[in-house]
Amino acid sequence: MGYPSVINTVTRLSLPLLTAAVLMTTTSASQAIQVYKSIGAYGEVKYSQYPPQNAKNVEVIEFRSDGRQNNPGQLAGKTDANQAAALDPEAQRIAALEARIKEQDANANAQRCQSLRNNLTNLNVGGRIYEMDDSGNRRYLDGREIELKRERVQQAIDQYCAS
Repeated sequence: MGYPSVINTVTRLSLPLLTAAVLMTTTSASQAIQVYKSIGAYGEVKYSQYPPQNAKNVEVIEFRSDGRQNNPGQLAGKTDANQAAALDPEAQRIAALEARIKEQDANANAQRCQSLRNNLTNLNVGGRIYEMDDSGNRRYLDGREIELKRERVQQAIDQYCAS
């Protein structure tokens, strides 16, 4: 066994012991361990010892020294701004649904914006531009119709792509 592999083995074996020692000292100091539960950018649930940055629906979970979970907010001074909403499961569910709807609306606006920008690019390229009619036949646009479409698409871009 080479020197680097011995260090890796020692590190792998000592890491759980070090983690347990840190948790034990934290437990004896405050009689509770705080774990932060949050939802990541892609909807995944994450648990962390440290408060997450840029996360949604952060919830503080407190564990007693014997491993059982405390009720949120039971210890004085250990509460979080999101705990008031976290106490009511129905309010939490509604907030999650509203956040999901808001995110879907933002994604739909972004797709609409990209489609409008692509249309404007096609209108600005020049050449012959056509539309399909109800029977599936091509109807070529004249210069004035192209200019009107260009103005409408620009107005839509101003509306949906403001940010």
